[in-house]
Amino acid sequence: MKKLAVIAVAIAPVLAHAQDDLIRKIESNRSYTTINSAPKSKMEDNSKYKFHTLIDLERTTVKNQASSGTCWSYSTNSFLESEMMRMGKEPIELAPIFSARCVYAEKAENYVRMHGSVAWGDGGACHDVLNMYAKYGAIPAEVYTGLQYGTSKNKFAELQAILKSMLDAVVSNPNGKLTPSWKKAFNEVLDSYLGEVPTKFKWDNATYTPESFARLRVGIHPEDYVEMTSVTTAPYYKKTMLMVPDNWSFDRVYNVQMDDITDIIDNALNKGFTVAWATDVSEKYFSWKNGVAYVPEKDYEDMNDSEKKYMFDGPKYERVITPQMRQTAFDNYETTDDHGMHIVGLAADQNGRKYYKVKNSWGDKNDYKGYIYVSKNYVRYKTTAILLHKNGVPNTLRSKMNL
Repeated sequence: MKKLAVIAVAIAPVLAHAQDDLIRKIESNRSYTTINSAPKSKMEDNSKYKFHTLIDLERTTVKNQASSGTCWSYSTNSFLESEMMRMGKEPIELAPIFSARCVYAEKAENYVRMHGSVAWGDGGACHDVLNMYAKYGAIPAEVYTGLQYGTSKNKFAELQAILKSMLDAVVSNPNGKLTPSWKKAFNEVLDSYLGEVPTKFKWDNATYTPESFARLRVGIHPEDYVEMTSVTTAPYYKKTMLMVPDNWSFDRVYNVQMDDITDIIDNALNKGFTVAWATDVSEKYFSWKNGVAYVPEKDYEDMNDSEKKYMFDGPKYERVITPQMRQTAFDNYETTDDHGMHIVGLAADQNGRKYYKVKNSWGDKNDYKGYIYVSKNYVRYKTTAILLHKNGVPNTLRSKMNL
C-alpha cells in the first residue's frame, strides 16, 4: 500500500526577496486583496505556466463521464476512493452510475410529489453520493458499468428524454388518481438502459451485497463528512439551504465566510484530506484545454483581441474578489452550479501564486492529462459547495459549527 504522498517542493531562492515576501503576506491577508503578486513585467511576459507541486494526494485514475451530467457522482466517488487510500484501505474504483441510478429513482419520487415543480435531469450534488451510499451502499465500477444500452461510453440523452416524458405523464394525472405502477415502470426503464442492480455480487472471492460492500470494504462513515457553501444572505456557521436547482433533496449545508473556503481546503490538503468541489465552469477564464482557471482583471467582453488570445499563455493579474462580488454573481446567474470535481493537491506557478490541482472527469485529453490548475481567487469566487471529512476543517471553524 502506498503511503499518502504529500510532496513539499522548495520554491526557488527568489522567494527570499522582498517581492516574494509580499506574495506570502498577500496570500494570508484577509482583506480580499490576494492578487497582484509579482512585478508587472514578470506577470505579463506571456511565458507558459510552470507549476511546482506543493501537495499531491493519492487518488485513482482519471475517468470520463462522457455524454452524461453525472460529474457530481464521478467527482464524489473519486473523493471516496481517495478517502479509502487515506485510511490505508485498498483503493477500489466505485461505480458512479450506481450512485446516479439511485439518485434518479429518489429524485423521481420528489418530482412527482412536487407536481413537477422541481428540476429534473442528470444533475446532482456532492451530498447525493453520500446519501445514496448511506441508504443503498456501494458497488465496484467493474460490477456495475451502467452501459446496458450498447455504447462504450455514457450517452444519457435518450434515457433522460424518456424518463422526463414518463414523469410528466404521471404528473399530468390522466386517471384522476396516481397508481403505484409508475414507479415499477420507471425502474424498468433504468434497468433497460443502465442494467439491473445486483442484489449480490462477488469481489475478491467473497460475496457481498451493495450494503455489505460499503460497510466491509469501503468503510467510510457518512456522518463524518460535512458540506459547506458561502452566501451573505444567511448566518455564518449555521446550516442553510443549498439554493441550487440540483439540490433536489433540499439538503441543508453549513454557511461559511468566503475566505473560509480556501482556508478549509488548505487545512484539509495539509492534513492529507482531499475535497469534493462543486463550482461554476461557464466562464471564458475556465479553460479545460489549457488546464487553467483564474479570474482575470478584466471581464472577457472588455478585453482586446490580444488579451483574449494570450489569456492562458502564462500567469496574469487577477481581480480582487469580495464577498459582495461573489454573492452578486450567484444572484444574477453569473455563477451557477455547473460542475463537480475533486481537489487533490496544491501547486505554485513560477511567480509563487498558489493553485489547487483538480481532478476532472472529462477524460485525459487536455494539457495536464485530465487535471486542471485552479487559482485560489477562482475558488473563492466560483465555488458553490465543498464536501470533506470534518477532521479536515480547522479546529477554530469546527468549534464555530459545533462539528
